Amino acid sequence: MEQFLAVMKKEFQIKQGPLDTFLGMGIKVLSDGSIFAGQQAYTRHVLKRFRLDEANAVSTPAAINVSMEENEEHLSSDIPYREAVGALMFLMTATRPDIAYAVSTVAQVMDKPTIKAWQAVKRIFRYLRGTADYGLLYQAKGEGFLKGYSDADYAGDVTTRRSRTGVVCMCAGEAVLWHSQKQRSVALSTTEAEYVAASEATKDMMWLMTLFAEVTEVKQKPILFADNMGAVKLSKNPEFHKRSKHIDVRFHFVREKYNEGKIDIQHIDSENQKADILTKALPKTRFQNLRRQLGIVSEHINC
Repeated sequence: MEQFLAVMKKEFQIKQGPLDTFLGMGIKVLSDGSIFAGQQAYTRHVLKRFRLDEANAVSTPAAINVSMEENEEHLSSDIPYREAVGALMFLMTATRPDIAYAVSTVAQVMDKPTIKAWQAVKRIFRYLRGTADYGLLYQAKGEGFLKGYSDADYAGDVTTRRSRTGVVCMCAGEAVLWHSQKQRSVALSTTEAEYVAASEATKDMMWLMTLFAEVTEVKQKPILFADNMGAVKLSKNPEFHKRSKHIDVRFHFVREKYNEGKIDIQHIDSENQKADILTKALPKTRFQNLRRQLGIVSEHINC
């Protein structure tokens, strides 16, 4: 480390001290060794930028049973829709997996934003208005091995009937990688949709395991949890049958990694499926429960 610092000091001005910012995130190291990562200043900045810093707060970022369709009344071009969604995407990808589903849905209509979509964007900001001090808390005593959760909302898009994949990877008991996105093609069953989601999660977990191997010794096989028993069995069963032989080859990646012994796949009940928050809009109680399970907490309460 000393040699590295000596080389860096020859090229750059360096100030040594505790880490407090990283790529726009505020970092706080707590007395017990836990780490809190948040974007409080940026959140308040974008709320003010889009004149929603005094808006009434809401308890969830997305309303239930609201779909984004391009054939609805389009938004005036002078409304900063793309800028607003871009600002939300930066928050979502860094420290706020709780808004991933909502942001993904409003990003679907970036080319032709609608009035309904703009209302959905403002709802996300109103949710952030009440949770601006929230971020990810990584526990010092959290489990040190990788767990993944994959889920799917079958045929959730009312226009295309494509399903939505939700994936979250956890380490130290908190979220380290997540995404919410529509699947590339129409799934013909719930099992197929869940199997596709499991394959996407497996790709994410293999990438993380490669990253972890560069900085530490990986001692335990990662575990992927899915709440669809059919998808779990399909991931472990090498036999094709008429209900699954049409599934694209790339989605059998999960089965390959299971057979290679690089990942374990287990069934989990839907109540404990953390990725559920990434596939659909949820009622307040369910949403807040899963938000806590992802490690998203208030800085003031926990830090």
